[in-house]
Amino acid sequence: MQGLTAEQQFHVRLSQFNVHRLAPQHVDSDWISKVQQETTFLIDEGRYVESQRALVQDSLKDLPTEANAFIKWFENLKITGPGQGDSLFPWLAEHATLDEMRWFLRQEAAGEAGFEDLVAITQVKLPVQAKLEMARNYWDEMGRGHQRGMHGPMLSTVVSVLKLNPTIEETVWESLALANLMLAMAVSRRYAYQSIGALGVIEMTAPGRVSKVNEGLKRLNVPPNVRKYFQLHAGLDIKHSEEWNKEVIYSLVKADASTAKPIAEGALMRLTCGARCFDRYRSHFGLTAPQGKAH
Repeated sequence: MQGLTAEQQFHVRLSQFNVHRLAPQHVDSDWISKVQQETTFLIDEGRYVESQRALVQDSLKDLPTEANAFIKWFENLKITGPGQGDSLFPWLAEHATLDEMRWFLRQEAAGEAGFEDLVAITQVKLPVQAKLEMARNYWDEMGRGHQRGMHGPMLSTVVSVLKLNPTIEETVWESLALANLMLAMAVSRRYAYQSIGALGVIEMTAPGRVSKVNEGLKRLNVPPNVRKYFQLHAGLDIKHSEEWNKEVIYSLVKADASTAKPIAEGALMRLTCGARCFDRYRSHFGLTAPQGKAH
């Protein structure tokens, strides 16, 4: 990894570790030393998450913790949150060449943490109302039991047909950092509420972005069967967001006001990391900083 900054090297190593720790494996007689090695990664990962928590604390000074007020605050992130209305996405819709779109999608695919897996991990031992909604969300992600409807393979079709060939080593560190953050929050139970906020804000803010990506792909004559992943999420995530906000976030904060802050932290951390990616992507394409809002 010569030539990479320390930050780039860290996220490459952490991404490689995450691929390994999530993969089903066989019993290894040397498991003790491997667990010891994993502990070092987990400590470094925890420090990274804490650094991202620190970045959003100023935005939480006047955070409401009453359930109705909190939901209003949370839903307003769709307008005021970091990265919202970024000019990158109208540009992708209207101007990007196929090669530029492929570069963008390669970064996104390499940094994809697997929404369905993150939901499945996060829902463990949550209260019934929240768990049931997350189960419904997971079931949709899994195509309601039909392979052709699974969202993960739809994204794999995009990767395959457009010959994206994403690799960790050739992905910008900002995209890797986002995926590393999402997985860290889901896997560690101390960040379970942050994960709920991060997943919820994805559902709430993604439709506007993926609809622009779909418009760009359509303009570039990419077939509908390849664009299906983006077409689906442009509409379905609106419904998912409404239900997630009501059944998961509202119910948790209503039952325990102390969950409001970590949920808010997770949402802001996710949006901040996303905005960092958009900045890097625009820089790669030679675009100026975002001007105004474009939802």
